[in-house]
Amino acid sequence: MASTSINPIIPGFAPDPSIILLDGTFFLVNSTFHMFPGLPIYASKDLISWKHIGNAIHRQSQLSLKFSDTRLAEKDEAGDVMHVTGGLYAPTIRHHNGTVYVVCTNILHMDGSDKGVTENFIVSATDIWSGEWSDPVYFDFHGIDPSLFFDDDGKVYLQGSASPGPMTRIHLFEIDLQTGKKLSEEKEIWQGTGGIYPEGPHMYKEDSWYYIMISEGGTCESHMVTVARSKNIWGLYKAFEQNPILTAHGTTEYIRATGHCDIVRDERGQWWGVCLGVRKDKGRYTLGRETFLTVGEWSQGEWPKLSQVKMNPILQNGKELVRAEGQARLTSSPMVDYLYIRDAKLEDHKFSNSGKTLTLTASDSNFSQWKDPVTFVGKRQRSLVGRATVLMWKPDVATAGLVAGLAYYKDEHRYMRLLYDCTSSEIVFEATVTSKKISKAVRHTVLLRGWVEFRLEYTERSYTFSYRIDSEIDLWISFEAQDTLDMTAPDFVGPVVGCFANSSVGGGEIQFENLEVE
Repeated sequence: MASTSINPIIPGFAPDPSIILLDGTFFLVNSTFHMFPGLPIYASKDLISWKHIGNAIHRQSQLSLKFSDTRLAEKDEAGDVMHVTGGLYAPTIRHHNGTVYVVCTNILHMDGSDKGVTENFIVSATDIWSGEWSDPVYFDFHGIDPSLFFDDDGKVYLQGSASPGPMTRIHLFEIDLQTGKKLSEEKEIWQGTGGIYPEGPHMYKEDSWYYIMISEGGTCESHMVTVARSKNIWGLYKAFEQNPILTAHGTTEYIRATGHCDIVRDERGQWWGVCLGVRKDKGRYTLGRETFLTVGEWSQGEWPKLSQVKMNPILQNGKELVRAEGQARLTSSPMVDYLYIRDAKLEDHKFSNSGKTLTLTASDSNFSQWKDPVTFVGKRQRSLVGRATVLMWKPDVATAGLVAGLAYYKDEHRYMRLLYDCTSSEIVFEATVTSKKISKAVRHTVLLRGWVEFRLEYTERSYTFSYRIDSEIDLWISFEAQDTLDMTAPDFVGPVVGCFANSSVGGGEIQFENLEVE
């Protein structure tokens, strides 16, 4: 990630950011939908360089992602199909009296139901650096995108986007954080300004005014941030006459779909906004929704303002914020950035040798379905231009139908695999996109003695898989490049690249070395 641009501050599969400043450090959380661990926690001293320090959902005993399948909507006017994934939506992070709270929704796509069932919950940590978070405390709310507000009188309020959509409503109620019990009636406080899906509410209090900031217009091209305020927490809330305060709709900006924003004031009094957006190039937004930083302004008694999101934010004095050469964009604590699909069998994914060696036990299920666990572990693709590599050892004994290799994965409808078929002694490249009726497989017969190295190279416009085998280490053999547009669709998630193993009967071990994903 050797770029001097500031944005995106959290690249690659990092939607719905929420942020706090605690003891001189900024902490940020994102959605994760169907992937485990869930709700990554990032830390930064300067809003520019970030470190992934843990995950708020880091034990499978905390909750299940079993019903987080991806459902395909009807084609829209442009012919695009929205991919609607269940799981962990739009968390909010807040702190109070020495405890950090993350409040979130788990969307369950139950069999036979067209609508998702919402499980809303709170997890907490008294030491955010420890990586240890509580079991969920559930509360009754029929909606998504919950957020917490701590008032001056000690009362705690939950605000969220109440179902049904598309014309959701912003509701508010007082809550007991220890039990999840409602302490007041749930009340509608704002409908937004008329855009579909008013959601992602966050409440702030400045100069005795209560401000409610939301997103409207859906999470794609018409996404926007709007704000209203009231002297009474229960309303009546009056909308800002100059709404929206942030949108890329109707512009030619490279960073599109900006919305779902949270704001924070640094220790010098400067306001900042973090929001989701996509880098869109000729219809492609290769990495999906990412987290961007923008400059805010909030004068006493006035309304909050947010600058248009740019690759390098521009301060009020006209100076462009630029990353120093060599300054890291994103680092990670050991092992916390690995991802698994839904309720994976973690015991089938064994790391050793300080994380450099990975031994997988093959599952009898593959990416094309969601009900059963799939043996796969990977990392978010963080770079538009980069590569992923891994070396795989040929197993001494192969179970029936054993295939294993390097995969690009978004959901059960969109994935690519470069694999070694132990039965046919072939290297196979596969690409599947259900919504676009893409299904292809290209096979190369090889004589594999010991190992094969897989490689995925990517640019903003293409993915290219290649391999080399131990008998010809200087010869990389490539398959035809896949257009990134094939994997682009209106959706909630982003690409994850990693290792997988499947067999027709399950079982059988296969070893990988040195997985690297840029």
